[in-house]
Amino acid sequence: MSLSGCNAIVTGGAQGIGRACVEALIAEGARVAIADIKLAEATETAAAFPGQAIALDCDVAKPDSIVAMVDRAEAELGPISVLVNNAGIAIGEDFLQTSVESFQKVLSINLVGTFVASQAVAKRMIANGIKGSIVNMSSINAVLAIPTIASYCASKGGVAQLTKVAALALAPHGIRVNAVGPGSIMTDMLRGVAGDPEATRMVMSRTPLGRIGDPSEIGSVVAFLASSKSSYVTGETIFVDGGRLALNYTV
Repeated sequence: MSLSGCNAIVTGGAQGIGRACVEALIAEGARVAIADIKLAEATETAAAFPGQAIALDCDVAKPDSIVAMVDRAEAELGPISVLVNNAGIAIGEDFLQTSVESFQKVLSINLVGTFVASQAVAKRMIANGIKGSIVNMSSINAVLAIPTIASYCASKGGVAQLTKVAALALAPHGIRVNAVGPGSIMTDMLRGVAGDPEATRMVMSRTPLGRIGDPSEIGSVVAFLASSKSSYVTGETIFVDGGRLALNYTV
């Protein structure tokens, strides 16, 4: 297994894409700390993988919570060699009505939380002499814009640049940093869209492969970037979007 002996952290790993990342890493041999503000759900997910996963409480909007979580993950699993920054939120709001507090809330979780976790784990990787891998969860909305989720788009654009900056800064230490940019993936958020024929038609009009993606299809790419199979890849964002970013005209 390509991640045998590796210890990983997945933030927001209790459900959806995060859980798919947990499953993919475990399938490749890693042990995983599931860090989530929803501790009950994280505990339930960890219970599905006895001996391979632990659940840790973490609020990625709070830097102290992140650092404490990383400390506990290392105490329980051992040195961390893989970090998946998956935790994130989106708040749908009219642009002109979006408050500064709302905008900052999204950035504090999606962008600042990614920075704090990356820095905390990278410091420990360096101290332990580990040439590890950090995988950030970006989005097609790092490139494409939706006016009703301005804070989300801005945060994911920031994640894309943070990925490049961190990759350059950590390359001398042998630590790789990459990102995955999902398109339309069947999560709880999208199930509401999938139940609306008109909304589904709109999504499919921008998806050349003609279907909604499965969370496991994100997890498999995350596992690839976490492993030595991508040993010469750093500073990149792989978009898993069914061809959406390649599409010019729609019908």
